[in-house]
Amino acid sequence: MTAANKKPATAGRAQGASKSVDRPIRATLMKSTIGALPQIKATVESLGFRRMNQTRDLPDNPAVRGMLKAVNFLVAVEGTPYIRPKRSQYKIWRSRSNKKHQRGK
Repeated sequence: MTAANKKPATAGRAQGASKSVDRPIRATLMKSTIGALPQIKATVESLGFRRMNQTRDLPDNPAVRGMLKAVNFLVAVEGTPYIRPKRSQYKIWRSRSNKKHQRGK
């Protein structure tokens, strides 16, 4: 073998190392968490969002991807289309008052 055909051992490792470093995920909080379940509020807060329309660069790992999947109706991820939910199915539904009907009106 000639020296021209040999590849340096460090070049292969450097390329492999650059592939393992993933690009961050860019996510934006599109809807408010007011009235949401406490678990959903905690997930949004753990992702680092403090206000609406805030954009964060998050590390690309399975834990972050799972959290983003759990709150996908609130958060837009760059590269995937954000579809605003038609009805808030994640809010805490409270029963309406019966006082008006108890009075006979």
